[in-house]
Amino acid sequence: MRIWGKIFGFIIGFMFGRFFGAILGLWLGHAFDKRQGFKSLIRKGSERQAMFFNSTFAVMGHVAKASGRVTETDVRIATLLMDQMKLSGQSRVDAQTAFRQGRQADFDLLKQLELFRQATQGRVELAQMFLEIQIQTALTDGELHANEKQILSVIAAKLGLGAQLDALLARWQAEFSHHQAPQGNKISLIDAYLLLGVKESASDQDIKRTYRKLMNEHHPDKLVAKGLPAEMMELAKTKAQDIQVAYERIKTSRGMR
Repeated sequence: MRIWGKIFGFIIGFMFGRFFGAILGLWLGHAFDKRQGFKSLIRKGSERQAMFFNSTFAVMGHVAKASGRVTETDVRIATLLMDQMKLSGQSRVDAQTAFRQGRQADFDLLKQLELFRQATQGRVELAQMFLEIQIQTALTDGELHANEKQILSVIAAKLGLGAQLDALLARWQAEFSHHQAPQGNKISLIDAYLLLGVKESASDQDIKRTYRKLMNEHHPDKLVAKGLPAEMMELAKTKAQDIQVAYERIKTSRGMR
């Protein structure tokens, strides 16, 4: 809580106007404290977005290297992600620089994850979005290498998401399968259930509840408000759209309303 503006405002106001001056000074001091607090929140939000952005591409470079060496496919994956985010100018240069840093032999994954964890503390949705982007990176070449799985396990554990990793892997393997299918093809019913993370035996109510939870976790505006870089909103939109497609497929097959 910021109080120094109130204190100084009260003292100065009292010196020049006694009781009424003190009241006016206290009010002006409160306004000053509130404004400074707002500026601090904006600054912290910007720092959090910068940390998310840099950590995403640095760890992505590290994950890409996990299969043995960084291939043209890995570089193309990062480039496609930058294209999807519509990065240009300095933002694209920063992303490329972070990606290269993550590929270096001396890259300290645990230190980077700790910095990220501290910057996003209490924002589980951001941590999950970060992990999902790394899963997407690992799966884009069509297979999950043992080293990639190991690094994803480290990331998940460090961010407190170890218990969710297998479910997230299954969900986004289904998403990958859907995106690889010929354009215009509907998502398969099996993949739809996997993408929502529910069993075919689940009740309609459980499916609706899971769908609402996933949409809430991946709502682009909410994620940006929590610290997701605005450049990554398109990623959140794509994931939200995939969840919607899977839900509609299940609804249709069950005749749900």
